[in-house]
Amino acid sequence: MNYYLAVDLGASSGKHLLARVTDEKIEFEEVHRFKNGFIRGGDFGNTLCWDIDYLFGEIITGIKKCADIGKIPSFIGIDSWGVDYVLINDRGALTGNAVSYRDNRTKFVPEQVYELIPEKELYGLTGIQRQPFNTIYQLYAQNLASPHEQHNAQTLLMLPCYFNYLLTGIKANEYTVASTSGLLNAVSGEWDNSIITRLGFRRDLFHGIKPAGTILGELTEAIAHEVGFQATIVLTAAHDTASAVLAAPLSEKSIYLSSGTWSLMGIEITAPVTSRQSRINNFTNEGGFGRTYRLLKNIMGLWMLRAVKRDFGDRHNYDVLSAMAQKNADFTSVVDVSDNRFLAPESMVNEITGACADSGLAVPQTAGEVCAVIYRSLSDYYGKTARAIEALTGKSFDAVNMVGGGTRDSYLNKLTAQACGKNVYVGPTEATALGNIIAQMIATGEITDVKQAREMLRNSITPEEYLA
Repeated sequence: MNYYLAVDLGASSGKHLLARVTDEKIEFEEVHRFKNGFIRGGDFGNTLCWDIDYLFGEIITGIKKCADIGKIPSFIGIDSWGVDYVLINDRGALTGNAVSYRDNRTKFVPEQVYELIPEKELYGLTGIQRQPFNTIYQLYAQNLASPHEQHNAQTLLMLPCYFNYLLTGIKANEYTVASTSGLLNAVSGEWDNSIITRLGFRRDLFHGIKPAGTILGELTEAIAHEVGFQATIVLTAAHDTASAVLAAPLSEKSIYLSSGTWSLMGIEITAPVTSRQSRINNFTNEGGFGRTYRLLKNIMGLWMLRAVKRDFGDRHNYDVLSAMAQKNADFTSVVDVSDNRFLAPESMVNEITGACADSGLAVPQTAGEVCAVIYRSLSDYYGKTARAIEALTGKSFDAVNMVGGGTRDSYLNKLTAQACGKNVYVGPTEATALGNIIAQMIATGEITDVKQAREMLRNSITPEEYLA
């Protein structure tokens, strides 16, 4: 019986989930969890960066814990958030820091890029929505500020693919996470040479794309010695949302909503939608497992609540903040959660109150009213997005399948059902890690295909239901 280990890296925390198949069900357990977050200062200068050494140390720690409990994984897969990357030289060393997508270095870059490739043309090529932190804009900003970092590099690797490289010594970018870069052609699924050359990037930095479900290779001898066993690394659906959608027990009439630090809401399709209306509505066509597409919107999710929690000095846990919002449910002001002012503000409370004032709405005066604005704004935006999906596709959907850690918030689930006018089915909570594992199991033949995997999930998990 094989054990499979999912290393799921989130922007605020990471976890290791160990799983196996028993009686046509996927049985899983958490073996390690750790905190994450961007940092500034010291060796990282004035930019917001990820502590790569710390993250890799936690990856190794979690792998070791499997041996400690006597459950050795035969296969391991890593997923993380999208868009962020590293550049490495011919010795495998970083040529610069791993800058976080929340850093403001790209604030004015999209307009500079559009002078070389008009926005309409770029969307037609990639199908990727405009987000100032997309890899394409990060690379352009890096070229302007630190051209030596790209000059000294040999390879660009998306973040989870870099960690795969540290484990195996093999350089490979996986399709789903590479698709978030804004540098892949939406139709071919390969790096778009015209974009790369027109923006002055070096083409030799961009190696071939491999599909999710590819067996990458074994741990290096040094890593195997350190963790105490040998295992095979699988290129899972390395973008966390792609993994989460893979583990969502969807039907053809379902919209998915991956709820966490970010909220990702959309549908699974077999061909990209790059129409004028899709571009105007700022929908994106990210890669999915099996060369499907995720037509979705990236929405500023529970990051807003996390930042407010920090502003309050971390005196309240999330359950308390949710209760505060419920007690102030009659406070009706809403903000546009797609506004980049909420991306990485010094004070989220100040940005929320400022946004309300700028719109001529009642300004929240208490912590409870601030929380109420967040909950109402998120759920209202979910409702607008669901209606936009129906208008864009000409199809009606009768349910929303919510997955991810944010589904633990029953109040937000209830508001989402009301705002969308659709029944909401919640689960699995650990969808990203489970999707990671499913991709591994399909790659190794433990599971036949996505259809069987989702049926097994239905047998393994009973979803909560919130009626519209």
